[in-house]
Amino acid sequence: MFMCPYDASWLLAQRYRSDSMGISKSEVNLRNVMRMLWEQHIVWTRMTILSIIKDLPDVDFVTNRLLQNPIDFKKVLKPFYGDEIASQFSDLFTSHLVIAAQLVNAAKAGYKDGAAAAEKNWYKNADEIAVFLGRINPYWSEQNWKKILYEHLKMTKSEAVDILTNNYEQSIADYDEIEKQALKMADVMAEGIVKQFLY
Repeated sequence: MFMCPYDASWLLAQRYRSDSMGISKSEVNLRNVMRMLWEQHIVWTRMTILSIIKDLPDVDFVTNRLLQNPIDFKKVLKPFYGDEIASQFSDLFTSHLVIAAQLVNAAKAGYKDGAAAAEKNWYKNADEIAVFLGRINPYWSEQNWKKILYEHLKMTKSEAVDILTNNYEQSIADYDEIEKQALKMADVMAEGIVKQFLY
């Protein structure tokens, strides 16, 4: 039977582990969903950056699709953490995306002060996300999340700068590194949920 990839409630019913493989079906499914969500996060972020910088006519549609990503994370987290906590994460993650767009727009317009202020808020938001994740799951380290979120911001900024300066080949290399790091974030998130709820 097909299951919606964003409806994680069925994972909670699969608390068994396979003796032959050493990993449960629920864990495999959760890891796959998390990897898909983080992949979508970086793909639609890149497309939004391109659309903003190049004044593409799809910018509103692409931005709206990007803003669906925190909602999809909420749907996966809700069965584990409840609606309130899942909503709080969705709100923090939405802010992460909105601030990123503000940073790109300011940089594109040449507003150095505005770009600097947006970047400062971006890192403040990353701190808030790290604190939040460290609080809701004992297997998630606030310091580790802070480190990997800072890496994510640094690489995303480099990608945006390279697109802004027409350094497209380097922006693709940036994206390759962003993708590797996003999969790392997905695995950290999935591993924490597995240890907290599925064992």
